[in-house]
Amino acid sequence: MKFVSLQYNEFGDPRKVIETEYREHVPLQYDEVLVRMSLSPINPSDLIPIRGAYKHRIRLPAIPGYEGVGIVEKIGSSVSASLLGKRVLPLRGEGTWQEYVKTKANFAVLVPDGIEDETASQMYINPVTAWLICSDELQLNTDDVLLVNACGSAIGRLFAQFTNIFGFRLIAVVRNDVHTEELQSLGAWTVINTAKEPLIDRVMELTNGAGATAGIDSIGGPDGESLIDCIRPNGTVLSIGLLSGIQINWMKIHENNPSINVMPYWLRRWVEGVSDAQWHQTFNNLFQMVKENNLVIRQERKRFRLTEYDQAIDMAEQDGEKGKVLFAPTQNEG
Repeated sequence: MKFVSLQYNEFGDPRKVIETEYREHVPLQYDEVLVRMSLSPINPSDLIPIRGAYKHRIRLPAIPGYEGVGIVEKIGSSVSASLLGKRVLPLRGEGTWQEYVKTKANFAVLVPDGIEDETASQMYINPVTAWLICSDELQLNTDDVLLVNACGSAIGRLFAQFTNIFGFRLIAVVRNDVHTEELQSLGAWTVINTAKEPLIDRVMELTNGAGATAGIDSIGGPDGESLIDCIRPNGTVLSIGLLSGIQINWMKIHENNPSINVMPYWLRRWVEGVSDAQWHQTFNNLFQMVKENNLVIRQERKRFRLTEYDQAIDMAEQDGEKGKVLFAPTQNEG
């Protein structure tokens, strides 16, 4: 019996290059599990590669989707039968915008009781990235001021919440006031709406002319360059996204800000080197934060069938909207 899978054979507008494919099930390897997908979110990190930003490391045809949640339906010959019927995050295997996903059993993350599917489906890309940046990459503490653009996004909300754990102050940068009140309630020190006030002047005012300790750029282009201009000497800026589709001018940045360490942050580099124990412990820590109400994951806005991908992507990319758009691959709701 065939199942639905979304694929793309060329780079471009996701609405135009994604196609619905009907795939045959392939026998599992001895160490794999087959997961029937329940929910899979649409993240910017899913769409940016489809548009061709990272052509050098994507082999076509490709299946989009980096995360989601589902039920283990079949197991390979060496996999414990105790996994059958369990809710898991089927990560680091195939793309998740499918009805069924294969991955290695040791990469599948068990979802604890009490964590809803809509939350579980979003527990990888943004929470793990934000957590590792705060704890490992930047090692933020009470002396630090973190500047984050596109902060109304799902990952921006997480940085706001992590201020309560690490003690740093967050300057959240947005383009409208839709998310201002929510970001402040989650922990942001202040919110700068660049449609109303100049970014650099305001940051310097807030930091007594020193600039922010570190920055997170999700936009690229002129917005990313403006963020870098707000960072104090010997500070660090991590590029984690390219929402504008435009790379920052690296030569200009190094000429104008030679003492600032500007570099891309790739979650996959951590993934490639992490042990199985550390992999699962990271998720256990984040799940525990959710259960203790110390971490709130974005609520869903609407669910779509895989075949409704054009409508789903349209909604996911609407500016100023709240909530996460999800695919419900094996459910009947539209």
